[in-house]
Amino acid sequence: MYPIVDLVEHQTIAAVQREEDLELALKSQANIIFLLTGSIFNIKDLVDRVKASGKHVFPHMEFIDGISPDKSGVTYMALNIKPTGIISTKSNLIRVAKDLKLMAIQRIFLIDRSAVARGIKAVEQSQPDAIEVMPGIMPRIIREMTNMTPLPIIAGGLVGNQEEIDEALRAGALAVSAGTSNLW
Repeated sequence: MYPIVDLVEHQTIAAVQREEDLELALKSQANIIFLLTGSIFNIKDLVDRVKASGKHVFPHMEFIDGISPDKSGVTYMALNIKPTGIISTKSNLIRVAKDLKLMAIQRIFLIDRSAVARGIKAVEQSQPDAIEVMPGIMPRIIREMTNMTPLPIIAGGLVGNQEEIDEALRAGALAVSAGTSNLW
């Protein structure tokens, strides 16, 4: 039902925060790369490099310099850059991406109980392919979220070691995004 599930071959996702780390991600076991860097001048090259390596790529709309995190920016990404999908915290961008046949991952920050409730309500409305919950080091909350929504959960943020990855996966996360290259 959720095609992103079929994409995940390695349950650790490389979250590339610096362009100079892309080569490490391309050589890693991770088959999905979250691009948390780039600009209007190089995003096409970065995405094309990831795709040429046989991996899937999801740029984070709010982190790409020079491309507005709005309807036009997502449309530009879909028509010109052609990633596997996008990541965004904004529900309206998730809906635009889905309309343009891009996969979409909605990132939500779980700072308290009301944030969990608001996050669930937002994803019910936007219908992303997956939810990235942050921080990703809260197995109990991940377990609760998997009981609250049928959407695949990706844990991310503050993940610092393999034990935390394993705990998130045992709690029901589909995958874990990590910014530390030795975890890829």
